[in-house]
Amino acid sequence: MLDLLLYIVSGAFVGLVVGLTGVGGGSLMTPMLIMFGIPYNVAIGTDLLYAAITKASGVVAHTRQKSIQWRLVAYLAAGSIPASLITSQLLYHVFTDAEEYREILTTSLGIMLIITAAVILLKRFLRNASDRPHGAVGAFFQLHATKVTFVSGIFLGIFVTLSSVGAGAFCAALLMVLYPRLPALHVVGTDIAHAVPLTLIAGLGHLFLLGNVDLVLLGSLLIGSLPAIHVGTRLAARLPSRVLQPILACLLLGMGIKFALF
Repeated sequence: MLDLLLYIVSGAFVGLVVGLTGVGGGSLMTPMLIMFGIPYNVAIGTDLLYAAITKASGVVAHTRQKSIQWRLVAYLAAGSIPASLITSQLLYHVFTDAEEYREILTTSLGIMLIITAAVILLKRFLRNASDRPHGAVGAFFQLHATKVTFVSGIFLGIFVTLSSVGAGAFCAALLMVLYPRLPALHVVGTDIAHAVPLTLIAGLGHLFLLGNVDLVLLGSLLIGSLPAIHVGTRLAARLPSRVLQPILACLLLGMGIKFALF
């Protein structure tokens, strides 16, 4: 009973932070579950389904606002969904138990946390840079934007499946850089519309192939987080997100270095 209460409170904390800062829950949820003693593989698998469920309402809202670029979602998903399926299959067929691929998971988690922290810290720079003329490198990426989008989808499919982190912050930064004329609301909508199927497919792979999902834990996290996200969103207008986000980014950076290097 105490464990369930702890998981509900944890879900509420993450939901509140997500509502306040707009940072994806996976970046916080997985490291926190690991700190509470949940095995790495179970924390990652459970968080993937948690992310798919909590982000689903965002897709509905953005669809109503017509702020989703479905063509870009298709390019991303064409790379990420097959990559996620292949990654789950490889983990299932190559390793006999989760302990054998633990280091792969922890290193991937560390790398994605570091990337997420960097994106949060450089968010304003990335937005300003996307509004200015690009040099040769930027021009190359924008000329081949659809191909880069597809390849980036493959990267996301692999590392989101291995870490449960990156479907939000990394993808949003990518869209800002590759498509500078895309309105901010469309960046968010497109990002969420791609994150839901990716985290769902990756989570189902962990559930049915690898057995890495704790359904009781998942239910407890959802009970706590869903109302807390709503509360956090309402409070966000009154609190300085410019202060909260850098603090959160530094925390994620520290955890990322720990998981990646130690």
